[in-house]
Amino acid sequence: MTKEVFERLLSEKQYKAIKSIFDTMNPVDTAVLLPEFEDKELVLLFRLIPKENASMVFTYLEPEEQQVLLEAFTDKEMQFIMDEMFIDDTVDVIDEMPANVVVRMLAAAGDKREAINTILKYPEDSAGSLMTLEYISLHPTMTIGDALQKIKSRGEDSVTVNICYVIKKHKLLGTISAMDLLTCDDDEKIIDVMDENLITVNTLTDKEEVAQLFDKYDVLTIPVLDQENCMVGIITVDDAIDVIQEEAEEDFQKMAAIAPTDKPYLKTSAFELWKNRIPWLVLLMLSATFTGMIISSFEDALSKLVILTAYIPMLMGTGGNSGSQSSVTVIRGLSVGELDVKDVFSVLWKEIRVSVLCGVSLAVACFVKIILIDGMLLNTAGVTHTVALVVALTLCATVICAKVIGAILPLGAKILKLDPAVMASPFITTIVDAVSLLVYFGIAKTFISSI
Repeated sequence: MTKEVFERLLSEKQYKAIKSIFDTMNPVDTAVLLPEFEDKELVLLFRLIPKENASMVFTYLEPEEQQVLLEAFTDKEMQFIMDEMFIDDTVDVIDEMPANVVVRMLAAAGDKREAINTILKYPEDSAGSLMTLEYISLHPTMTIGDALQKIKSRGEDSVTVNICYVIKKHKLLGTISAMDLLTCDDDEKIIDVMDENLITVNTLTDKEEVAQLFDKYDVLTIPVLDQENCMVGIITVDDAIDVIQEEAEEDFQKMAAIAPTDKPYLKTSAFELWKNRIPWLVLLMLSATFTGMIISSFEDALSKLVILTAYIPMLMGTGGNSGSQSSVTVIRGLSVGELDVKDVFSVLWKEIRVSVLCGVSLAVACFVKIILIDGMLLNTAGVTHTVALVVALTLCATVICAKVIGAILPLGAKILKLDPAVMASPFITTIVDAVSLLVYFGIAKTFISSI
């Protein structure tokens, strides 16, 4: 349904028609539509959403729209939203709201307030901050029939009933799936059919590590234990997906030499974008000074054989691209858990072999290109077999150095407990530029006597 249709219905005050349309729309699609309207219309439209979908639509909205709605809500509307939202979603909203809105939300939280405060006390990047306390717990001595009755009575207040948790004296003993509950006899004991093969995390486990566990074991929920190994909550796969997306966006920004930001591009001001980009640009500009110093130090050599200058951009560009290929591959491997710091020598050996193959291939292609195209076809002055050999050898050496550097730097960053993503394209390109020039002029002096 398009924005124009809703604008027309709003202008004609066809509120019943709008309600009917919302009743047939997926909550996600509704949440995508609402931000297209001005604040006043946004509030009006939200109030026309069927109550059974309102809280779900609210959780899918961006923080900016959520704040507009929360500030416009009456106490009764605030109470309704707080009652309907799951605790983990409520905590996510609170984290994004200003203090005055948070005060109203907590005041309307009622019995949920203690649980909300429990989650808020955990570090932002921990499993505890991701978990929800709304899950189905079963006692090991219960029968399947008793368990089904409990799910029927309390299932609506739980995030999921696909997996239930068998707990005794706050200790997690096992899990039982909805499939088992439905297929086993009603008089069987939970303890006899539960799965004792548990995948758990601690409240302080890093949330990125938690997301990797979801990917590794292909599960829908993971229970969270505290320092005494008592079960305190669960993390669901949708929260893990959010973490994976956030980490991917953050790594992408760091790899592009941009300070990470949570805001969408169109909602980020030009000043904020400048503030996020300028520190890295200044750093990279200053680091490029070394490249200029190297060229200046070989100014006499270049003046004697000017043709060498023409191949500097190609050498630096190819070196930067080669280093970027290796760094991005290693950074991805570290991000998804395929690589670890202990694999440094394996990575180094593999990249050396790859770099030699790439370097030799590019060197041969470069030599042929200089002789046939630059020398014979274009008749470029100064092109000789010796110059072609110098450039080709430099290209081979540069590619080898660049790929090794590109592979080692992210692993080095990981060892130093830094984000490997910062060792990506811009940073590595600057280092490789300097290395390629030093190699270039070193080989040129060796092979060309006039320099």
